[in-house]
Amino acid sequence: MSQYQFDYLDQLESEAIHIFREVAGQFERPALLFSGGKDSITLVHLALKAFRPGKFPFPLVHIDTGHNFPEALAYRDELAKTIGEKLIVRNVEDTIKEKGLTEPKGKFASRNALQTYTLLDAIEEFKFDALIGGARRDEEKARAKERIFSVRDEFGQWNPKLQRPELWNTYNGKIHKGENVRAFPISNWTELDVWNYIRRENIELPSIYFSHERDVIEHEGQLVAVSKFITLDPTDTVLKKQVRYRTVGDMTCTAAVESHASRIDDIINEIIATKTSERGETRIDDKVSEAAMEDRKKGGYF
Repeated sequence: MSQYQFDYLDQLESEAIHIFREVAGQFERPALLFSGGKDSITLVHLALKAFRPGKFPFPLVHIDTGHNFPEALAYRDELAKTIGEKLIVRNVEDTIKEKGLTEPKGKFASRNALQTYTLLDAIEEFKFDALIGGARRDEEKARAKERIFSVRDEFGQWNPKLQRPELWNTYNGKIHKGENVRAFPISNWTELDVWNYIRRENIELPSIYFSHERDVIEHEGQLVAVSKFITLDPTDTVLKKQVRYRTVGDMTCTAAVESHASRIDDIINEIIATKTSERGETRIDDKVSEAAMEDRKKGGYF
């Protein structure tokens, strides 16, 4: 790897650590959203650099839909245990029962939209005033509209027209009672940056990010894993494919890509060659409408 790439990753790392410390300094009850996906794993690695040898000034929080990949959940639990940090898990299924919510129906019945209710309940329960997330501006158009400190109102809603200026790495965390801030330390990173950083730092990942054989069905050009969470039609043909995942969401809404990349270098080469963003290629729930993600964010989504 060239000296330029090392310097560039150092710059991104330094900015992310600065943002972590700004969150710790400006907020009383922050939390880090952690799902066991590569971006949140990278956040944990950066937090270790920002705060060790001390403990994190925040817990890890996972809003669990109940439709997750078991590999990601196993990694989540093991990492929290290894680093000795508090992990708070709140389940969407509990929220559905408590609030009498109606679960989506259909072939790929995703609970993603219902996560918002559980998230807002968790914010209220623990009085969190800032949530650190792994969103990046290259993921999706709505993500690109956000500042690094993104304010949510007392109802948890986001207004893309009310964004604060962020000049010279100065972040304004002042909020009124009941408001909340989402902070994004790797907002300026790309998918390729994350993978280059994972390679440089030798960060361990769940196995589903690497090529493996899996039973899938083809749906509108996407490969969706066969699981108890999706409804197979009589016309569906179950295929065995060598696949990997570029992003890890629910099994109901995250498609795999056909791949034989079993090493990080191979994955990086695939990313360099692709012309499609990871969410654009693999997230079924983002294809509901052009503004699917923005609508969810306005309602309180991550």
